[in-house]
Amino acid sequence: MTIPQLHHVSVVVDDLEAAIGFFAELGMELEGQAPIEGPWVDRVNGLDGVRVDIAMMRTPDGHGRLELTKFHHPAVINPEPKDALGNTLGLRSIMFNVADVDAAVAGLRAHGGELIGTVEQYQDVYRLCYVRGPAGIIVSLAQELG
Repeated sequence: MTIPQLHHVSVVVDDLEAAIGFFAELGMELEGQAPIEGPWVDRVNGLDGVRVDIAMMRTPDGHGRLELTKFHHPAVINPEPKDALGNTLGLRSIMFNVADVDAAVAGLRAHGGELIGTVEQYQDVYRLCYVRGPAGIIVSLAQELG
């Protein structure tokens, strides 16, 4: 069995509008927003009384999608440690290609993003860095060189 494509990545956030602004700063486009609840979503999540708002973001080329989810019920569970770094088990980052890593970092800082470490160059291939964004998610930014 093979998969034809990756459909989307889901990120649970505490402030949906701030998360939309953060990812829009990277050039992602809001595809749609909707409240979601009902027995089917309870069953698929293995939770009772799920009430969420979601926003689906897409990359400008239309191939990448990111679902931002704000839980109203049940209450969210905070990960430990809250500001986990790259050596923590589980999903750690989402990487985006950007035209100018310095401009991207500056734009994300205006939306609450915090640079983790420093911007570095990998050989003559990339300038890259990690930025912590909404709900502690780590976004990798890579600027292709040459």
